Amino acid sequence: MSELIAYHEAGHALMAVLLGGKVKQVTIEPDDDDGPDRQGDTQVLWRRSGISDDEFAKIAVQVSLAGPVAEMIYSGDPYHPGLVAEWAADWREAWEAATPLHPAERQRLEYLEQISIQLYHRLKQDDLWVALASLADNLLAHETLDCEQVDEIMEDWLG
Repeated sequence: MSELIAYHEAGHALMAVLLGGKVKQVTIEPDDDDGPDRQGDTQVLWRRSGISDDEFAKIAVQVSLAGPVAEMIYSGDPYHPGLVAEWAADWREAWEAATPLHPAERQRLEYLEQISIQLYHRLKQDDLWVALASLADNLLAHETLDCEQVDEIMEDWLG
């Protein structure tokens, strides 16, 4: 189970890096705090200057869905990300982020499904999958990676 969580969180982290975010921390052992019960957590810092609200919404959707998509690829089970209970928070974040882009629910659903498919094909590419797997392996070994560790791993694979 922890392998699935590691791939899931690595998916969020990799997509955040690819889209210009700075991963502050990614973990498969989140603090047991007052927040929602979760098995992993990825914290990303964003520079919003020069990014329109619509562009940032598109980024947020991709980062939210990248975790479930990475888990799908790793497990070999191409589930709909809106139908898996463990992914409910990710789907809700993507749904909310996409609201300004597609106020009508049907179009929003179609958009999220389209993005999920695009992410599936993108993350399956060998260069990205190797980077994602390296992040997941490091998460399994250390449970938590900080900003510098994530940057170092990404530099090794993405240059």
